[in-house]
Amino acid sequence: MRLTCLIPLLFPALAMAEPVQIPGPEGPLEAEQITVDGAEHAVVIIPGSGPTNRDGNAVQMGLSSDSYKLLAEGLADNGIPSLRIDKRGFFGSAKAIADPNSVTITAYAEDARAWVTHAATLAPCVWIAGHSEGGLVALLAAQTPPNNLCGLILLATSGRPTGQLMIEQFEANPMNAPLMPEIKSLVSELEAGRTRDPATISPALQPLFSLGLQRYMINLFSHDPATLAKGWQGPALIVQGDADIQVRPHDADLLEAAMPQAQRVTLTGGTHMLKADIAGNPFATYANPDLPLHKALLPAVTAFILATPTSD
Repeated sequence: MRLTCLIPLLFPALAMAEPVQIPGPEGPLEAEQITVDGAEHAVVIIPGSGPTNRDGNAVQMGLSSDSYKLLAEGLADNGIPSLRIDKRGFFGSAKAIADPNSVTITAYAEDARAWVTHAATLAPCVWIAGHSEGGLVALLAAQTPPNNLCGLILLATSGRPTGQLMIEQFEANPMNAPLMPEIKSLVSELEAGRTRDPATISPALQPLFSLGLQRYMINLFSHDPATLAKGWQGPALIVQGDADIQVRPHDADLLEAAMPQAQRVTLTGGTHMLKADIAGNPFATYANPDLPLHKALLPAVTAFILATPTSD
């Protein structure tokens, strides 16, 4: 037997990543797919807010974590295939809609359901893993669960309406104090379904409250994740880092109270990027893709998924 014939026996085939597409509203939606032969479970990974790509990066916002890429690769190492998606209007899904700001959380949930249907070709039991705002998308998608949806994995997901969370995040920076009355007023109007002329908004806030983003936030702010969580009776895993400076452990408390069937995992020293905090550098995990995922994340997610039997 020649050496070349022995190589496949000595080195099992690696799971390979490849881009895949499904139909979108105006053009294709795209994701990165990792296939694992004979898998019983698959995971659809939904990104967080803004122009965050399938790997967990938003270069224009200074975000370079590779968190979703590391998660997908770690799942594959444990025999679980995945799809990590680009949201409609961004990156590989740029042609799905002409204006990425002319979208809603409701539309993202429709796309998530479509990806679950595609993921069912990888494995019979499909999970949605939503990170941050992606967790809200997962909860909304589960209100009308597609076939093959087995459960939800909520990663650093807010338990409060996003308008409330936004105010808290702004208040955390003392430099925003002069802008807080205006921010609170803007959030109140958006929660009531009203936009404001961007020209009347302080210049420092105009990029965050363009007319397109205001329309998006009206839909976003209308959804209460805790209320949505009560509508999902299936398996759920809540993952929250106690060093997360964007979403707090209190948010996980609210989700846990709304879903008594859920399991909860606390990442001790875990940041919003699902990595271990670097002492003295709270933004290190946002900017260094070489930092690994928190050591407790993959074991917890993998054990939770594999403990759920698939339907016959």
